[in-house]
Amino acid sequence: MTTNRHLTQHILTRRLRRTDLVLSEVGFGTVPIGNLYHQIDDTQARAALEAALAAGISFFDTAPLYGYGLSERRLGDVLRNRSGVVLATKVGRLLEPAPQIKDAADRRGFCSSFPFEPRFDYGYDAVMRSYEDSLQRLGMAHIDILFIHDIGALTHGDRHRETFEQLTKGGGLRALEELKRGGDITAIGVGVNEVAICLELMRTAQLDLILLAGRYTLLEQTSLDELFPLCQKSGVQIVVGGPYNSGILATGTRGSGGLHYNYLAAPQDIAIRVRALESICDRYKVPLPAAALQFPLAHPQVVSVIPGLESAKHVAQTVQLYHTRIPPEFWEALRAEGHLRADAPVPGARTPAQR
Repeated sequence: MTTNRHLTQHILTRRLRRTDLVLSEVGFGTVPIGNLYHQIDDTQARAALEAALAAGISFFDTAPLYGYGLSERRLGDVLRNRSGVVLATKVGRLLEPAPQIKDAADRRGFCSSFPFEPRFDYGYDAVMRSYEDSLQRLGMAHIDILFIHDIGALTHGDRHRETFEQLTKGGGLRALEELKRGGDITAIGVGVNEVAICLELMRTAQLDLILLAGRYTLLEQTSLDELFPLCQKSGVQIVVGGPYNSGILATGTRGSGGLHYNYLAAPQDIAIRVRALESICDRYKVPLPAAALQFPLAHPQVVSVIPGLESAKHVAQTVQLYHTRIPPEFWEALRAEGHLRADAPVPGARTPAQR
């Protein structure tokens, strides 16, 4: 029996294989409630999280980095003692006290007054401490998923080999395996913005899932070359982060604000491609962000897509985009005009496993 999201007002779910975890197809990315680029207050953050729960969103992803502990604290205050939710956070950065922090001035993108500074460390002791510190900030006794955060050359450059060996030879992976074996966590993953480190890590670690941000979208599908086939062979599932490629697939090119792609100003060639997408969207009366949100979910290895959400209004808009009916002809036009690869699945009926 097949299921289609358009026949129900619920957010559908997918099971994470090898575990008993069930994730909502749309998750809640909590970078914005860590005060990314601007401040929001606790009331707005709580309202966004409550709206998500009411809409059927049950998968929440956070990290110590997001607001230097602020996102975890806000998330825990809402999820504490809730049943039926799946919580993910990350390891790889320790938060060290920084008493010189006195206000919420922008620090590397986060406008948070939390007096901590992040320090990379992927070793055994650091992973264990990060896990325990996250429990304290969340005020919770269990974390479902731990992602290894921002490992790889894209983040670490010349230090990549050093940080990778912290993880592999320095005991970081061993710490994660011990936590999973002891039932402290349910699943192990990696959360990154690049494909190369996923391929490298899969040769060393037994991962349950990969959180891949920005690399499987309407603008980029190169992960279909090696990563997705390897994941299918290995039973590793994908959570897609950054479905809007840092904003340009959410805002389009026609607004008055700046265009952002991969956390930077969008280059001209990307803006040209998005204008072409907008033209096809106009032809079929399809909102561009609806197509961007729904596209990754068509791939059988994808278990959830997690846009960043910061308000109840934003949650409502996202749920509406998820439920927007998109005609098959739209996807055919994208493929015919070279925007989708021939091997990229397009949205349609749900399989029985995607209930």
